[in-house]
Amino acid sequence: MPETVAADLSRVTESLQMLAPRWNVWVLMTLAEQPLRYSDIKTRLPWLVDGQLHPKLRKLTDAGMVERTALDRRNVLYGLSARGKAVLPVLPELAHWGRTHLEKDTVLDAVTGQRVPKAVPQAQDIEDTLTLLAPRHATAILWTLQVRGASSAKAIAASVMPDSSLSVIYQPLQRLAEDGLITRDRHRDGHIELTAAGRNLAPVYRALSAWAAGRPPAEAGDHPVWGPAPAPSPATTAGPGVWLTAQPRQPAAAPRPTQTVWKPGDVFSHTTPARPITPAPAGGRTR
Repeated sequence: MPETVAADLSRVTESLQMLAPRWNVWVLMTLAEQPLRYSDIKTRLPWLVDGQLHPKLRKLTDAGMVERTALDRRNVLYGLSARGKAVLPVLPELAHWGRTHLEKDTVLDAVTGQRVPKAVPQAQDIEDTLTLLAPRHATAILWTLQVRGASSAKAIAASVMPDSSLSVIYQPLQRLAEDGLITRDRHRDGHIELTAAGRNLAPVYRALSAWAAGRPPAEAGDHPVWGPAPAPSPATTAGPGVWLTAQPRQPAAAPRPTQTVWKPGDVFSHTTPARPITPAPAGGRTR
């Protein structure tokens, strides 16, 4: 890749590592509207015990995403830093991709009697999307395939991990194939390429690239790898309230509820990370 593209990829990869740890997104979205005391954060994220929430806030503060303000010995506020606020416009892109491409458990609709996808909080869609993109080499492989088109494992390895043996590339390729982001034709050498779900990550990577470079995601514009930015859509223009963790899934235009209290059991839509909705290849993994 050109040096500027390689530097961009490096920044995006580091950004994913910052966002991806479990519950980071929940904490950031909980602080989206205003700074909160620790007790208020714990009330809104009751499934996180002190041994989880305290280290999470400390690490986000060390990463420059959250600011800790001690008003007095027993009165400490946690709020988003400028960098933490700047990432909020990236989250709708991650949520939109997850809502569109990730499989969901189904439930019986009480009105129609039909099985429909189970609604999950937007933060869960975001976290599930990050789970697919954050593993080592995953994003680098996706970018390489976007640049090169259909490629062989050997060509991808030479670009992504030139100092490693060829065998190292197969595990991340297998995972991306199982996640539905790439296709592998074992009978045609050199035919590994992005699926439609993989190509549709373009808005996500454009937004992450802009944020990682210190630009507003709304001004992401054209990207040398992921192409031109389309006209704004409801998924990218929704107000910040739509993406709060304390809200159930609903259209952007729906009125915001006055208060929603989450119970621990309401948080999870599935027991394992969701996978993109793609047909399994013949003889391949059954979803």
